[in-house]
Amino acid sequence: MTDDADDELTYADTGVDIEASESATAALIDAVGDSEGDYAGLLDIGDRYLALATDGVGTKLLVADALGDYSTVGIDCIAMNVNDLVAAGVRPVAFVDYLAIDEPDDDFAEQIGEGLAAGAETADIELVGGETAVRTEVVKGLDLAGACVGLADKDGLFDGAAEPGDTLVGWPSSGIHSNGLTLARTATTRDHEYTDPCPFEGYETIGDALLEPTRMYTDLLTPMRAHGVRGAAHITGGGWGNLQRLGEHRYVVDDPFDAQPVFEFVQEQGNVSDAEMHTTFNMGTGFVAALGDDTSATALAEATDGRVIGHVAASDEADAGVGVSIRGLDL
Repeated sequence: MTDDADDELTYADTGVDIEASESATAALIDAVGDSEGDYAGLLDIGDRYLALATDGVGTKLLVADALGDYSTVGIDCIAMNVNDLVAAGVRPVAFVDYLAIDEPDDDFAEQIGEGLAAGAETADIELVGGETAVRTEVVKGLDLAGACVGLADKDGLFDGAAEPGDTLVGWPSSGIHSNGLTLARTATTRDHEYTDPCPFEGYETIGDALLEPTRMYTDLLTPMRAHGVRGAAHITGGGWGNLQRLGEHRYVVDDPFDAQPVFEFVQEQGNVSDAEMHTTFNMGTGFVAALGDDTSATALAEATDGRVIGHVAASDEADAGVGVSIRGLDL
């Protein structure tokens, strides 16, 4: 291993600065005007809310391109959108995609279409159209994004705010999902190729592990509503910092799901710190909900594949502060 490979790698080192990204997003919002909603934009249409979310696959597409396997990135595209709607308490209903390419290719377009169809079936939504644009001078390779629309009754939305003393229920991720891939790719290719045999079980190659499709959490919407969830967080870009979207509290996560082997491999190959891993990736837990009643939280966990993973620090807990405590880290 070279001296460069021994250096500690951060997300910013790979070209993705979360703080700069958030600043740019804030500037955009200031320019166009704020809107109601967090994970999804909400439009009052009378007796219900119409909700919209948009997201893409990101540099996971570069792994797909390297392997020549685009069959699952359509699933990721839908998952990243519907999960944001679910975090708001919204039922996803329809999706449109936007595929930008440098030149037409029937084979990869068909593969992407198959992934979108599979994702729509899992999410129980309709694919109602999209756009395929040839952008030879703008795009190198391809880019895939989409937008999802959902509906929610006025009393169906989550409040979106946790309270001190709340119980946290979490659900496992399927792996890296579709965030932090720039860091994961840079780390894993320091001494390896995507086509190298995977050093842990479950995958043929390293690239296959990185391409594991993002889990969808649409099946949790009904039980979360039934058990009185206050708010939910999709553990996406920014890792465990997403809990702060539920309010500025101290979130004590003392029993998270185990991180899958792919995270350990990324950390070892990139010499990535524990804190950087937890503020970039989901580290095994992809979705979290806050409930005000311990009994309801336990019942929700038992009714699904979740479990109680922690709590929101009570206001009288000494030096609670603001942030996330997990695996000995204070983020």
